[in-house]
Amino acid sequence: MAMALATHRDNSLNKHLDAGKYVRYTAEQVEALERLYAECPKPSSMRRQQLIRECPILSNIEPKQIKVWFQNRRCREKQRKEASRLQTVNRKLTAMNKLLMEENERLQKQVSQLVYENGYMRQQLQSASLAGTDTSCESAVTTPQHPLRDVNNPAGLLTIAEETLAEFLPKATGTAVDWVQMPGMKPGPDSIGIVAISHRCSGVAARACGLVNLEPTKIAEILKDRPSWFRDCRSLEVFTIFPAGNGGTVELLYMQMYAPTTLAPARDFWTIRYTTSLQDGSLVVCERSLSGSGGGPNASAASQSVRAQMLPSGYLIRPCEGGGSIIHIVDHLDLEAWSVPEVLRPLYESSKVIAQKMTIAALRHIRQIAQETSGEVVYGLGRQPAVLRTFSQRLSRGFNDAINGFSDDGWSLLSSDGNEDVVVAINSSKNMGTNAGLANSIPLPGGVLCAKASMLLQNVSPALLVRFLREHRSEWADYSVDAYSAASLKAGTYAFQGPRPTRFSGSQIIMPLAQTVEHEEFLEVIRLEGHALTQEEAVLSRDIHLLQLCSGVDENAVGAFSELVFAPIDELFPDDAPLLPSGFRVIPLHSKTGSPQDGLTTHRTLDLASSLEAGSATNRTNGESSPNSCNLRSVLTIAFQFPYEIHLQDNVATMARQYIRTVISSVQRVAMAISPSGLGSHTGPKLVPGSPEALTLARWICQSYSYHLGAELLRSDSQVQSGDSVLKLLWHHPDAILCCSLKALPVFTFANQAGLDMLETTLVALQDVTLDKIFDESGRKVLCSEFPKIMQQGYAYLPMGVCVSTMGRHVSYEQATAWKVLGEDTNVHCLAFSFANWSFV
Repeated sequence: MAMALATHRDNSLNKHLDAGKYVRYTAEQVEALERLYAECPKPSSMRRQQLIRECPILSNIEPKQIKVWFQNRRCREKQRKEASRLQTVNRKLTAMNKLLMEENERLQKQVSQLVYENGYMRQQLQSASLAGTDTSCESAVTTPQHPLRDVNNPAGLLTIAEETLAEFLPKATGTAVDWVQMPGMKPGPDSIGIVAISHRCSGVAARACGLVNLEPTKIAEILKDRPSWFRDCRSLEVFTIFPAGNGGTVELLYMQMYAPTTLAPARDFWTIRYTTSLQDGSLVVCERSLSGSGGGPNASAASQSVRAQMLPSGYLIRPCEGGGSIIHIVDHLDLEAWSVPEVLRPLYESSKVIAQKMTIAALRHIRQIAQETSGEVVYGLGRQPAVLRTFSQRLSRGFNDAINGFSDDGWSLLSSDGNEDVVVAINSSKNMGTNAGLANSIPLPGGVLCAKASMLLQNVSPALLVRFLREHRSEWADYSVDAYSAASLKAGTYAFQGPRPTRFSGSQIIMPLAQTVEHEEFLEVIRLEGHALTQEEAVLSRDIHLLQLCSGVDENAVGAFSELVFAPIDELFPDDAPLLPSGFRVIPLHSKTGSPQDGLTTHRTLDLASSLEAGSATNRTNGESSPNSCNLRSVLTIAFQFPYEIHLQDNVATMARQYIRTVISSVQRVAMAISPSGLGSHTGPKLVPGSPEALTLARWICQSYSYHLGAELLRSDSQVQSGDSVLKLLWHHPDAILCCSLKALPVFTFANQAGLDMLETTLVALQDVTLDKIFDESGRKVLCSEFPKIMQQGYAYLPMGVCVSTMGRHVSYEQATAWKVLGEDTNVHCLAFSFANWSFV
């Protein structure tokens, strides 16, 4: 009886174990399982059985139970990661809440002060006294004139440093300057931070505060290296340094800033920088100008610059509980706007511009470093984040060097050809750029020639213009000039022989390399495919690769300018590859008074040819453009660099002048086409000249499909009656629907959204795509064999196949249908194609 009872208990226990409800593992068994989990968190059935054979201590555990253990282990790991993530989010929210509470308290004090001032002014007016001037920020903007003799007096410099600290701290905490929220910047847990600009204050000033997952000393180290993150900083030299109390330092600095355009001189600063710690553990780096226009170690560079003033500015960095820091950044400058043409003065009198170029840039940079340090940012092609950042900095620095043309870099102007529109400078130095190392060394027996120009644009969105120039290079670039620049960087092939008889195939493949956290800037490799037009040149024809930096192409983002900079490279470019940057920079001179959506739409599709030919008719049909669009003014700066050999200098200079003028003409044409005055208020799908209105064409496409195939292209819905509903359904149809002309060389004239996505293009560039380009060789053969059938019976079904997008990617589709689109009086207007269930291969 006892034996039977024991057997029954054993059987019950085995069933209990088989059911997977509970198994007690020994420490040795857990250790063995953990070792396997570290190697493979999700082992296969065979691997689990192998583990049982290799580990005798697991022999008494069923494979099913081991499977359950791994499932539970993965679940615990996932819960642990989620708990860690939530703790991190909680810390960020707590710190952000503290920032918002401080900001709210500051705003409440500001409101109280304004109410008091308002009452005081009312009282003064009522008593008919003279109106007092506002002195709300006088103490914050007055820079005492410290004589240069204090440079050699550490005690005097320390006194100045302490005064700078005393004036900086109230600015950092938001009490010394009348701050207003930066337009377009909303504080919140997902934002970059709280950004404000000065109001009713001399000079231009900006303030930002945010949370960064780095220690204070690391943040201070990064931000003090200003050339690494401030793209407009040409150089920063430490003239002298000596220790101060609390482990701090006092430094004398000379900084030079690039001019953003060829129309203005550079700026330089002679400053004192004080680094110290506060009693609450905060770290402070503050800085201000010293008086005198001749101070600084670089007399040659100073002669080409205008001495600007830095009012007390800097960084207040507070450590957070649990790691990370809260940083307050203040930039307060007087850029001497009187020294630039009046049209450019908004750039030098705008606190918003300083916020975008300096304050926000600093905060973005340290956030980028923090995310890269934590492993949150992963880049492709095996490049390290620091290397890719260096490429971006070198492209930007090389472009700025070309625009400014400093004589101490070796630049000198060539005599003009009689027209003053294009400036040409040469540099026979082999080391390009300030403080150039081997990475910027271009071993040429001649030198580098730069052709540059600036022009004023009216009523054009900088972001939209640069985005178009990036996506449609064939609209402005000459492939043969690109080929010359690329070949010239190779040893022994620098001689200028004139443009070769090659042509751009139309295929531009963009390969992303890196982008910043907020996607306001991205680095990419561009491959341009070229084909020789003669058999003799076929051996020389090859693809061209460009390293390209693009920024400011989002119209809704807050940015100081839009820029497209590129340089020819080898296909497998090393980290120290020489770069010779060229490009475009478009700087807005006035902010829009209304919403970013007024007059412009971020994802608007454009048609260059039709905009120029039919712009006036469009305006008459659709009404006048938004009044806000008339406020868009910007300055465009173009700079292109070309290598040359000494005895061919004149030839290359002539070519460069002609090329820049051609590019300017093309850009002006693009600007006219994409300006609101050229497009009117119509922002929907736009068709070529001579085409019917979009609503009519949509109706023709659907009626012709029904007539030829006996089926409905769109869903049968009694509610679909109006033409705009038909167009809307056609535009959002899941199949890629395209229309092409019936010319000798059929070109596409219309596509719905799926069609544009499939071809990776827009309605602007669609009309440059011919029908034969999108099919591979087998697809073209099928189309040729079916074409008579299409024209005879009105339609044909094309079997499953592969087509090619404008970016060179292959697209598979299950079936394609082609049919004739009949217009008025049953005349054939065009051919329509529908690609079902398409996807990128």
